[in-house]
Amino acid sequence: MKFDAVIIGGGPAGMAAAATILATYPKKKIALVKKENQTLIPCGIPYTLATLDSVESDILTTKGIESKGVEVIIDEVKKLDVSAKKIITASEKEIEYSKLVIATGSTPIVPRIPGVELDGVFTVPKDISKISKMKDALKKMNKIAIIGAGFIGMEVSDEIHNLGKQVIVIEALERVLPVAFDPEFSSEVQKLLEEKNIKVKTSSRVKEILGNEKVEGVLLESGERIDVDGVVLAIGYRPNSALAKDAGIFIGMTGGIWTDEYMRTSVPDVFSAGDCTEHKEFFSRRPSKLMLASTAAFDARVAGANLFNVRLIREIKGNIGIFSTSILGKTLGAAGGTETDATESGFEVICGNSAAMDRHPGILSDATKVKVKLVFSKASGVLLGGQLMGGKSVGEMINVLGMAIQSRMTVTDLVALQIGTQPLLTASPVVYPIVTAALDAYSKTHACED
Repeated sequence: MKFDAVIIGGGPAGMAAAATILATYPKKKIALVKKENQTLIPCGIPYTLATLDSVESDILTTKGIESKGVEVIIDEVKKLDVSAKKIITASEKEIEYSKLVIATGSTPIVPRIPGVELDGVFTVPKDISKISKMKDALKKMNKIAIIGAGFIGMEVSDEIHNLGKQVIVIEALERVLPVAFDPEFSSEVQKLLEEKNIKVKTSSRVKEILGNEKVEGVLLESGERIDVDGVVLAIGYRPNSALAKDAGIFIGMTGGIWTDEYMRTSVPDVFSAGDCTEHKEFFSRRPSKLMLASTAAFDARVAGANLFNVRLIREIKGNIGIFSTSILGKTLGAAGGTETDATESGFEVICGNSAAMDRHPGILSDATKVKVKLVFSKASGVLLGGQLMGGKSVGEMINVLGMAIQSRMTVTDLVALQIGTQPLLTASPVVYPIVTAALDAYSKTHACED
């Protein structure tokens, strides 16, 4: 079997790569190889525990790309031979390629602590059978510990709480959501959790998971024992880069596959996209462990467009990192760097803050107050990052900030931002949250003294 383009992986990166290659090079023969028949939508996995009726409601289908001619092969790739330009699968198929996209994703990190092998300890993998097993087991439990207070930990905590279970969140760092948000946002989230009787223990490390065959509790390094009958490990993911490493492809500092601005690896005709790939921070250019489905799709669109014909206008200049989540009915969004990140990277910053309703008048039934924090470089005025908290409108407002960061907009640009508003749909044009926060920052550097 020989194809013009072969994609390894059926997640968001693999699917976006296939769609982009189809659109850009419609005459090419394309194959997508994935080891599972059914692939979960990664961002929807936490919501299979309570919000969705079944785990099967979260399937990422390949019907669309198959209908347009992509051949989907269900098999596991065991070896990559870059000199012969072919892959070898578990069923001993040899598939030749002209161009290859590696989109093998990531795997949950399992800490090396005693007790992780006990019955009742779960990770959050992108595996339908394992998620189904976890969902069934959680229904029979009463008290569950979530180890890790990042996005996955928070979303899983919310879902398990919705099942009517007791939840305790244990985080090694000093606050929840420590990577994407500054302390004032983290403290509000923690307060919200505690108001809903979700216990939070920060600056706490788990020394051991206790039990004989089943989980009975967790022991913290402080010596405190917490009795639970289930544990969910949500401490992050590691890139699935072993296949590439074994083939001699260069691996970056974070363990992900190194790529250039066009998503090309160190080996000719081999590209990489998604969680298995090392990313670069947008401003500092430092290696990043960023793992988001949106980033994976972005990578894949760049890789797919550049596969047979590299064009400068399609290069990646760094990854912004645009997050959004919903926790206990509150929506949070973050894009770019936090004030903490920027300061640690050597930037002198100015921040703008605002709090305004996302409908006008604010007494409308679905109106919610949106809290905004914008971080600007003091020297250039360029927007470095932003954080929002409020209602569902935050989910799209954060994308506006993502585009502003990507366009290197300044505080002056945002103060003069032209927007469309409508009472039932948006905030008031007079106190639009993003503009108002920008105006707050602007006043700190441009206010006239006379």
